[in-house]
Order: sequence, then structure tokens, then C-alpha cells
Amino acid sequence: MADRDTLPLPLEVRTRLAELELELSEGDITQKGYEKKRSKLIGAFLPQAPGKGMDPSVPHERRTPVTPGSSSRYHRRRSSGSRDERYRSDVHTEAVQAALAKQKERGKMAVPMPSKRRSLVVQSSMDAYTPPDTSSGSEGEGSMHGEGTPTSSQGSINMENWISRAIHGSTTSSTTSSSSTQSGGSGAASRLADVMGQTHLENHSAPPDVTSYTTDSIQVERPQGSTTASRATPKYGNAELMETGDGVPLGGRVSAKIQQLVNTLKRPKRPPLREFFVDDFEELLEVQQPDPNQPKAEGAQMLAMRGEQLGVVTNWPPSLEAALQRWGTISPKAPCLTTMDTNGKPLYILTYGKLWTRSIKVAYNILHKLGSKQEPMLRPGDRVALVFPNNDPAAFMVAFYGCLLAEVVPVPIEVPLTRKDAGSQQIGFLLGSCGVTVALTSDACHKGLPKSPTGEIPQFKGWPKLLWFVTESKHLSKPPRDWFPHIKDANNETAYIEYKTCKDGSVLGVTVMRIALLTHCQALTQSCGYTEAETIVNVLDFKKDVGLWHGILTSVMNMMHVISIPYSLMKVNPLSWIQKVCQYKAKVACVKSRDMHWALVAHRDQRDINLSSLRMLVVADGANPWSISSCDAFLNVFQSKGLKPEVICPCASSPEALTVAIRRPTDDSNQPPGRGVLSMPGLSHGVIRVDSEEKLSVLTLQDVGTVMPGALMCVVKPDGVPQLCKTDEIGELCVCSIATGTSYYGLSGMTKNTFEVFPMNSVGAPISEYPFTRTGLLGFVGPGGLCFIAGKMDGLMVVGGRRHNADDIVATALAVEPMKFVYRGRIAVFSISVLHDERIVVVAEQRPDSTEEDSFQWMSRVLQAIDGIHQVGVYCLALVPSNTLPKTPLGGIHLSETKQLFLEGSLHPCNVLMCPHTCVTNLPKPRQKQPEIGPASVMVGNLVSGKRIAQASGRDLGQMEDNDQARKFLFLSEVLQWRAQTTPDHVLYTLLNCRGTIASSLTCVQLHKRAEKIATMLAERGHLQDGDHVALVYPPGIDLIAAFYGCLYAGCVPITVRPPHPQNIATTLPTVKMIVEVSRSACMMTTAGICKLLRSKEASAAVDVRTWPPVLDTDDLPKKKPPILYKPSNPDTLAYLDFSVSTTGMLAGVKMSHTATSAFCRSIKLQCELYPSREVAICLDPYCGLGFVLWCLCSVYSGHQSILIPPSELEVNPALWLLAVSQYKVRDTFCSYSVMELCTKGLGLQTESLKSRPLDLSRVRTCVVVAEERPRIALTQSFSKLFKDLGLHPRAVSTSFGCRVNLAICLQGTSGPDPTTVYVDMRALRHDRVRLVERGSPHSLPLMESGKILPGVRIIIANPETKGPLGDSHLGEIWVCSGHNASGYFTVYGDEALQSDHFNSRLSFGDTQTIWARTGYLGFLRRTELTDASGERHDALYVVGALDEAMELRGMRYHPIDIETSVIRTHKSITECAVFTWTNLLVVVVELDGSEQEALDLVPLVTNVVLEEHYLIVGVVVVVDIGVIPINSRGEKQRMHLRDGFLADQLDPIYVAYNM
Repeated sequence: MADRDTLPLPLEVRTRLAELELELSEGDITQKGYEKKRSKLIGAFLPQAPGKGMDPSVPHERRTPVTPGSSSRYHRRRSSGSRDERYRSDVHTEAVQAALAKQKERGKMAVPMPSKRRSLVVQSSMDAYTPPDTSSGSEGEGSMHGEGTPTSSQGSINMENWISRAIHGSTTSSTTSSSSTQSGGSGAASRLADVMGQTHLENHSAPPDVTSYTTDSIQVERPQGSTTASRATPKYGNAELMETGDGVPLGGRVSAKIQQLVNTLKRPKRPPLREFFVDDFEELLEVQQPDPNQPKAEGAQMLAMRGEQLGVVTNWPPSLEAALQRWGTISPKAPCLTTMDTNGKPLYILTYGKLWTRSIKVAYNILHKLGSKQEPMLRPGDRVALVFPNNDPAAFMVAFYGCLLAEVVPVPIEVPLTRKDAGSQQIGFLLGSCGVTVALTSDACHKGLPKSPTGEIPQFKGWPKLLWFVTESKHLSKPPRDWFPHIKDANNETAYIEYKTCKDGSVLGVTVMRIALLTHCQALTQSCGYTEAETIVNVLDFKKDVGLWHGILTSVMNMMHVISIPYSLMKVNPLSWIQKVCQYKAKVACVKSRDMHWALVAHRDQRDINLSSLRMLVVADGANPWSISSCDAFLNVFQSKGLKPEVICPCASSPEALTVAIRRPTDDSNQPPGRGVLSMPGLSHGVIRVDSEEKLSVLTLQDVGTVMPGALMCVVKPDGVPQLCKTDEIGELCVCSIATGTSYYGLSGMTKNTFEVFPMNSVGAPISEYPFTRTGLLGFVGPGGLCFIAGKMDGLMVVGGRRHNADDIVATALAVEPMKFVYRGRIAVFSISVLHDERIVVVAEQRPDSTEEDSFQWMSRVLQAIDGIHQVGVYCLALVPSNTLPKTPLGGIHLSETKQLFLEGSLHPCNVLMCPHTCVTNLPKPRQKQPEIGPASVMVGNLVSGKRIAQASGRDLGQMEDNDQARKFLFLSEVLQWRAQTTPDHVLYTLLNCRGTIASSLTCVQLHKRAEKIATMLAERGHLQDGDHVALVYPPGIDLIAAFYGCLYAGCVPITVRPPHPQNIATTLPTVKMIVEVSRSACMMTTAGICKLLRSKEASAAVDVRTWPPVLDTDDLPKKKPPILYKPSNPDTLAYLDFSVSTTGMLAGVKMSHTATSAFCRSIKLQCELYPSREVAICLDPYCGLGFVLWCLCSVYSGHQSILIPPSELEVNPALWLLAVSQYKVRDTFCSYSVMELCTKGLGLQTESLKSRPLDLSRVRTCVVVAEERPRIALTQSFSKLFKDLGLHPRAVSTSFGCRVNLAICLQGTSGPDPTTVYVDMRALRHDRVRLVERGSPHSLPLMESGKILPGVRIIIANPETKGPLGDSHLGEIWVCSGHNASGYFTVYGDEALQSDHFNSRLSFGDTQTIWARTGYLGFLRRTELTDASGERHDALYVVGALDEAMELRGMRYHPIDIETSVIRTHKSITECAVFTWTNLLVVVVELDGSEQEALDLVPLVTNVVLEEHYLIVGVVVVVDIGVIPINSRGEKQRMHLRDGFLADQLDPIYVAYNM
């Protein structure tokens, strides 16, 4: 590859070929015609091979490298933006195609396509889409004449054909994406498409579908005509029933996709990693160990390279100002700078005389006309900003030299276009830190700046306050005759500051001293051979870098004439610079690869181009590895127009080291320039290996010449101590020279690390007494002292210990060509840090006309190509709508800003593909469950370590003195009768309506009489026997209570059932029906209103109304009382049934005996000290658990007055509950989490107005949240904080805990110690261990005690598997033994046996006699320092979560709530989140409160946070509307319902992303 022309084609054939390509790219010739003419032209030169079929596995050695002239290269549209052709290398394009081909042969599983809601798909419907003709033409053609083996000339085309055919023809045309597109055609159509797929009649009307690759899609070896090969259609393409991983048959598209994902993830991963490091805990994150086989540097230690002597010519000026003075006085008419308008006409010629006089004028004015005589604003050495647009170099040049003459320091920056320009804030920060107070600008620019209504220029965001000063001559005063600038020799004062944007977006100012400025100009003059009065064409930005050094500074030193071409002219006429070279017979031109590429695309219009005058073409970004292809192509086309090969001079530069190296324009054209064909895997390990067998991943570099005159260069290791590299090692270039920057302005620490580096040799001695400057360029010095640059430090991404260059990845992505779906110059590649490693993110702008499927296909191929060529996984690939990425002033992509938007979740992509499964290889090892240690050994171990067995109990019910009469009665019905006789008019219940007024109330006697009438009705109308079950379907209120006692009086067993919701009968009525049926209710009692509802049309649509048991309406009661009230014979008979739906969606009814009911009421009475004189406010649903007991039973037992507030009334009036508590001066109140949340959200901003109402909560002693879950500490804390101003004592708020086997185990009473909070390590919990940590330590989780254990309750913590007792602070299942345990489940299905151990379990060791009930919740007990009322140390119970809900992933136990908390924190638009698992995949559902455009922003954020905090990879991210996650009446998420809805495709998600 050392030679540039390897193809034995005569010159005229090559020229003709190049013209052909351009005709094709301009559209003057069809693809077919092009192919024909082309094959005619080169047919004679092609070796004919015998074979017919084309085989992409032809060894690459036979393939000569493609030269640019011979490949299908310029079919590219002219691109916009700055990064484009420099990234095209034909070898590379070919390599990408081959890599993709290889992946195809491996029969890789396809990526499931994400589903998107229709409203998100803005493109036209798929049916209307037909691919452009070129694809069909070229592919058809390609398959007909692709007969010979792919030689270099055809290789790239054939490879493209083959790959695009393999992609187009391999799929059925039906799509399986969810609601985004209609599937293209019927089954017949898809069969037809299959046939067409094989015969390559490429004219799809429906797009190919990436989602259904099968392993046998298209076999490459298959002869081309064969259509007989049978193809299995993918099983799940036709949404037929399918077995899931759990063996559950499921229909529907989602499950098919997840299945596909599961299959994809079964692919073998990267090689297993060996060693681990401990992540401050026993949990092991794998750390990438160096691969023993990786290439290591073997060369000798490099020697520093010295540039030639800087030979100072005698007449060189002593400073740049002196040069300006000389030319301005001796040849004032000589042209210095010619500027162009947008038509390419010369706009203005600045002569040396004018430059000199105007600069003096500017110098005088800024020193004497700003501020006052006594207090001038600027003094020598002060910094001023230069703000000039890119089309006005003349004004810039005058201002720049004016500053040099006035000895103030110019800081050239970009024009701020808007107040929020990308990166403009950082520039403001630089100006502020440089102490800039004055900005020089041109008239036109000043007029164009944004103005406030008063005409002031507003202060830009982050900028200091500036005085804007216009430098046009007409606005300036003439200096007096006697005033003259002081012209000194170049010294160590700062000449100017050049800004530089870092990788993270921060802007630094590099200071350049006057002596460095002069020496740099001299070194450039010597190495470029500049002479007086030469003409130079400059296309570069003249404010910084190469454009400034050649076009503003060195040119003046040598009295050269600069023709400046603005970017705006290049956009209109890309050939303008070449025309100017011809027109002015310019000797030198300064360009970027982009300008060469643009000229290539457009040059056909020009016949009379002659570039023979050029002796040097400086390629400013020649150091970019991808510029080589532009240079080659340019030479190839323009060699016939007089361009000499030795003219092309790539150079390497950096803001810190100025020009690092430049290729000299030699006259000796026999010596070819240096080339290096390096192996990409070698480069990723930092070593230079000339590529050997793996031809796919190579990087071809061109040299950037030798070291600058007078400089010393060495290469040091990029990180750590600056040690010299070996000769075959890649490192950072460092330069020791006068002509470099000296510091980052105002940043001494960073300056020391960059500008004051002392490279060491292998023994650790510095190689020179002078400091070196780091250039920020990565590369090596090759044979003959030639420098090669392989990348920039800024673009370096270290993934898994290997180094990758962002530019290389961009090039690979762009080489995936056959699909033109993204804008060439608009690709950003950066890395983000997730889980202790860098992860690569690729963001590209999508063309508006590309369809979902096409883009998705392109994305999956980019991933494969990058994987194949760089052996690195892409973590996230995102496509954004065109023109939405933040831009730099010259049209490139603002990288750090893009990264910032990505991390904030405000990039708004339209397509996202995440591949955490492929990339993240350093997850902790899955936990291996140890063989269980026997419970006996655990016990002994605990005793030995001095830990007590975790058990605790509430106060003993038996011993407690209790003079209440109610104890004498066994049954609640007797208590009520006794109260009706002794205190008939005592009010037991008060029900409030939404206005806070009393809707109704009940005294003891009223309740008794009402209950008697209901009992009569049951006997007479219902004809019920003792022990029959009655369903009570009532809204929360007093009727419910009366009906309950009526049932007790009649000897029936009541079941309370929540009535159906009138607005939502379809979903709520079936639950009612189910409870009525499962409880075997003989009849239903309800109000007249609900009776009507049950018979309505809507009801009959939802359930079969004919199968209801008899319905009794209690609004119409008989007048007479029953002859005899029923008295139960046995206290162990059923009192009532309690039905509830658990969080896992299971309906379970438990049996409560009369004994248990009385014990329950007594326990609560003692814990809360309830007496007839007390008032309690209750805002709970009265249908199950503790809520029902407090609403219906406690008042009758204890005699206190209950103020009843139905939670539904709070939706109308959120302040109702708290106002009632305040108005009735209540000391104890009970509520649910939903009520607390409603108050926190609904009253958050009204605390002031509530204070004035007046709302006073200072009397509240206990406010208990009734719950069956882990306490929601964040909610209780924000509630306490919010209402602290209204007198609520923070200690008053607490929670209770109950479950199915025991409806209340803990309840914060009145006398016990305050509830405590501990912080546990979340990672230890996953291993079923409790490890207490400090508040705020990483991975800490706050847990609040669930109230005090009720009297008569005993608790023990047991291992759920072995049933052995556990020690203090060990996580295990909470077991409970108490008089008020339920006596068993009540079910129809007779599976009591399954759950029998829920109610009567015994420990396998220790106390094996006691019978315990298992709660199904994990928790731990901890003995605290506090003391109980009895003087004992207090034992606190902490509930962690339900066993049923916990997810077993990677051998560890996760509680959904922990993952959900992390996810909700990650973005402001996520209002709610629920997670569940399916076939070992973690599915995260998030509710989006924002525009649907934000949906895709959430996918990477959710994936990142779950990886970082939980070490889990999310399998599927589902974004849904608010309110989709089902929540039950207690405010608990119904994750299992959600899971069923998701798998049945009923969620109507906004977006579903399947992570790879």
C-alpha cells in the first residue's frame, strides 16, 4: 500500500472513470448506464475468473487496495456540515461491508424493532413508500454482471450490492412492530415477497422488516437463480400462540418481540473475564483484566526527534508589528488581503498601507478614547474580545494588529448569535476569567447583535458586562501628529489568547507570547518556503488555528497577499477556492479535507481549471486519520488539471503547541509520501502493528511531515507519568520549542500538566532540562522522522481497557452506506461513564424522508459494523430529527453540548437502540446460592457470636388491668346490646360529607334498633339460616355499619364488598361478582341506588346479572323488631370474612372468628387508649383489613366516637380530612397512603390559606397510615414537613403493618417510644443480609419502623426456606402468633392445603411447639436503645417487602420499589414507574408527564440508573401515559395486572424499547 497508484489502468481510462462517477452523482446518467459504460471501460483490465457465483469470503489478500478513482465513490450527495468526506476511506467502506457480510454469515439474530405509537411516527405511511430507483436499478444490474471474482475495482460495489440484497431480500414484508405501521400486505403478499426476495426483482412496495430475520435468510453460497430453497417463516411473525420462557402459551406481538430479544441475548457473550475487584463491599464488579495475548510494544525506547535548525534570515523583522510598519511604509500599495462577497466577486482589497494606518488609529482609540483621561478603560496588557463575523477578515485583521500595536491582548471569539448559543456560555466564562471589559466588533456585526427594546445589547448568558466598541475607521478619531505606537522587539509578554473547547465543553484560553508568535511565523516561513508577495488562498477560519497563523500572521511577516474565502461563499459555490487559485495564480492554498471533497463533487462544471501554479496545498486537518481519502481522491481527479502530487501538504496542529508538524513542499516527486496501514486492534491496545491477517480492521494513515524547525519532539505515554514510548507504541506527541503556547490563562494547575511536562526515559531521568508542551495529538514518529497522527486525546474513549477513537467510529458508521438515512456530517460519538467504565454513544441526524424500518435497519447494521471492525459494543445509538443537534459556529456538531443534552434527557431522539446486554461485561457475578447451613448451626452460630434470636412481643393482654365492662362479653353483638342499654344516647359514629358538615350520625341505641330491623329483614325476606354468608355492598358510611351488626344479630356471616364504580362498571363490577361468588354469599344487601346500578344495561354488559344471589335493599326496612336475637353458641365460629386483593393481584378471603375479632378490638383499644370520651377521625376504605375494623368494630367495643370521612370525598375537597381533625380537636387519626398523597399534592401550595381558616393540627398525637407494605418514608416525611407550619408534630406521623394472616401486627400507639428510622445497605439486602450504614452513604436505603407491636402479638423472624429462627438484624420472613390471627383462608377451590402452613407453621428448630402464621413479608427485628412503657428495651420491626413481589434476578433478591424509586428520580417527566420480570428480563414501565417527544429520552436514562444503582440490565423500557399503571384502593401498584396488560398488548404504550 506504499504506492499511491496500484491499479494498472492508463491515465485516460482513470480520468474517464472519474468523470463517469461525477455524472452519476450529478444525476446526468442512470445507474444502469453508468454500470454499462464503466464495465466497458475497465472490462479489458479485469482478470476473468471461472466461477459464476460471487463469494464474499474470497480471501482479502487477492484484493488490491481500492484507489479512490476506481470505486463507487462519488455517488454521494454533497453534504452539509463539517465532518464528512474526511471520514471516507474506501478500504474502510469495503471493510465495513465485509464485516457486515461476516456477521450475516454467522446468521446473527435480529434486533427486535421498538414499537412506537402512531402519533410519534411523523413519516408517511409505509404503504406509500417505494425505495428510490437507484437501489432497484443498481442491485438488479449488480446481480447480473457480478460474475468475476470481486477485484478491487468491483469489490466495493459488489459488496454493497450483496449486502443490500442480503438485507432487502431476506425478509418477509409483514412487519411485527407494534402500533407504528400497518403490516404490508396479506400473507399472500408476503409469500410473493419471499419469492421476489430470492429472484431479486427489487421493487418492494412494503419495506423490509428487520424484526424477523431467520438464521437461514439468504445463504451467500446459494446459486443466484435458485428460488426453490424453502424458507421457514419465522414462527412468531404470525402472532400465533407461542411458548414463553415460563412455558406459558401467549399470543400477541409484544411477547413475540420479547421472545426474540431473549433468543438474541442467548448469543455467546465476549470471553469471560477472570479477576474481580471488591466494590467497597463483598459484591464483585468484574474488572477487565489485560488479555494475556494482547499485543505489547516490543521496540526500543524512542529518541526525541529534532527539527532542522531555524535559520534566521538577516532581514527578518524583529517583531510582527515591525514587519507591519516596514511594509506599511515602504510598499503601502501592496495588497495584503482581498475579501469576497457571496457571489465570489472581490469585495474589498486591504493594502499594507491601509492596514498600517488603520491599525494605528485603532490602537490610539482603544488606549485614549475609552474611559477618561485620568482613568482609561484599557491599559497595555489588558485583554479585549474580538468579535467579528467569518465574512469580514479585513476588519478582524485591522483590530488584531491594532491590539498588538496598543500592547493590549486580543481574545478572538465567535459572534454570539442568540443568548443561548451552544457553548457561548463557556466563552463568556473565559472572557470573565480573562477580565475582559471591552469587545471590539465591526459595524455590520454590531447591528446584527440581538438588542433589547432600548437598543442596548443584552448581556449574554454567562458573559461579563462588556462595552461594545466598533472599529470601523469612520467611527474613530484621528491620532494626533505626535502620537506613535511604541514598537518593540518581540518579548515574553502575551501577544494574544486563542480559545480552545475541551472535551467536556469548557473553554480555555491558550496564551501565546510575542516571541512565540514571531518564532512560529519564522518556522512556518522556513518550512513552507514562503517568499515576499506570494499569493495565498485561505478557506479556513481566520480567527484561530491554521487560518490565523498562515492567513493573518505569517502572511504579514512576508508581505504576502491573502485571498480570503468565507464559509458562506463555500456553501453557495464549493469550487470558489479553486477558481480563485486559478484566477490569482496562487502559490499556496490553506484548506480542510471538507473543502477538497466539496470541490470534487462540483468540479465537473469547470473546464478551464488549472492548478499548476500551486506549489503547496496546506491541509489543515491532514492529521485526522480520515483525511487521507480526500487527499487521494482530490489528487486523482485534479492531477489531470495540473496538480502536482508533492503539492499536498497535510499538517498537524493544536491550540497548545501551534503547528506540530507539516509536510514540506518538495520538488522531488519521486519520493512517495509515507503511508501506514495499521491494525485497528493493535491501535486499541496502543501499539503499532502493520496489519496482518485480519484485513477488515485497518486504519491507513498519511504522514504529516517532519518536526517544525527549531523544535524537539517526543512521544510519551498518554496517561500517568510522561514516560517515553517505545518505537512501536502510540502515545501523545510532546513538543519543546519557543513557538508554542505558554499557559492556559489563569489556570496554573492545568498549565503545569500541559505546558510544563518533563518526559522521562526508562530509568526515570528527564530527557531534557527544558519543559515540553503536550499537543493533545496521539501518534508516533515513523521511519525517516515522519510524524503520523492516529487520533486526538479529546476523542479518546477507553472502553474495557482498550482505546478507541471517536473519529474512527464515526468513519465506520458512515461507511455503512447502502442506506442513505443519516446526514453525513452530522454524527456525534462520545462516551459516558456507566458502572465504572466508558460506554460509547453514537448520535446521528436522520434524514426526514427515511422510514422507521429503514433507520432501524441502518442502526442495527451500524452496531454490527462497529462490533466487527473495532471489536467494541455501542451502548446507545440514537437518531434525532434533522437539524436538531447543537452546532458550532462553522456548522460542525457541538459535541459536549450534545452529550450534555443526552445525559439530561433533553436530546429528544426519534429512534433509540440500546445494547447494554452486549456492552456491559463487568456486572458482578451472579450470586451462587450456598448450600443452606442447617437451622441448628445458625442457632449455635448466633449464640456463639452473642446475637439473640430475633423475636419480640407486644404487651401481654392477660395481665393488663382493664376495668372496661366490654371484657365481660365474648361477642361484639352483646357489647352493642349492653351499650344500647347503659349509654343509649352516646354518639358512636359521625359521617361527614365533602363540605365537612355532618351527613348522619348514630348513637348506641339507634345502631342497635337499626341492626334489629335488618336482622328481621334477613330472616323474613332472605329466609337465611344461621351461618349463611351475606355480601354487604355499600358505599363507605353508616348503612354499612348497621348492616354488619344486623348480620351478627341474625347469625349470618357478613362480607364487606366495595361497590362498583358508576363511571367504570366494566372493570369494577367483575371484582364484586367474583367476591360474591367466591364467598358463597346466599344474598346481597345494598342501598336502592346500587340496586339500580346492578340491574343497569352497563352491568349486564359486564357480567351475567342472572346469576346474582337475591339482592335486599335496606333503604326499605320492616317496622317490626325480631322476636329473638341470635346468640352464637361457640366463640370460635365465624364472625365475618375479610376479602382483599393482594398487590400480586390475588383475591384472598380470611376467616375471622368471634374470639379473634374481640381480641383484635381489645388489642387496639389498649394500644391507642380508646375510651368513650375520646374522638377518632378515620379516613380509610372500610372494606378489609384494619380499615374495616377501625370503621365498623372499634367504636362499638371501646365506646369512643368515630368521625368517618370517606376517602372519595377528598377528591372534591382535599382539605376535608385535616379540617375535620382540626375542627373536632381530634388526637388520633387514621388514613391511607393515597389520602396522604392527595393532601401532599393537593394542599402543597395552600398552607398559608389553610392557616387562616384556621387549621390547627397541634393537638394530633398520632396520625397512623394503615398499610400492608414497607413504610413509604419519603411520603410520610414530606407530609410531616409540609404540615409542620400548621402545628403537626413530626413525631406524630407513623405507620401500621398488617397482612392477610393477621390484619394488624403493629400500630403506633400513644405511649410507646417514637418510631425509629435506620439506614441499610441496599446491596446487602439483595443477599438477604441486613447491614446498617450511616445516613447518606452510597447505596443506603432508609427504613422506618412499622409502628409498635400490638398487645398480645408475638413475632419471630424465620428463614422462609429452612423455617429456622434467625438472629437479630437478619433478614427473614416475619412470623406472627396472636389471639387475633385469622383462622384460615376461605376459598371455594379447596386449595386450602397449599396455604395451610400460612396459618399453622412450626419452627424447624428451637421452640417447635408454638404455632405461627407466616405473613409472607420479609423484614427484620432490631433491639433499640429506647425503652418501652414497661421499662424493657424496645424491639423495632422493619418491613422490607413482600416475598411474592420480590424479583429473583442474577441469584439476588430485588424489591421492585427500590428500582422504581431510582427510576422516578432520573428525569423530571417520570411521574410513576413499575417494574416486573418476564422470562428473566427486567421490564420497566414509566409514566410520562410531558410531550411524547420526550419518550425516547427516558430509555437511556432508565437503563443507566438501573445499571449504576442496582447492577441490573433493563430488558424492556415501556413508556406509557399517566394513569396506565394500575393502583388499588390502598394505593399499592398492581404490578402483575400491569404485566398481564403488557403481554396482552393492552397498554397502548407511547414507546417500547427492547434493549439488546
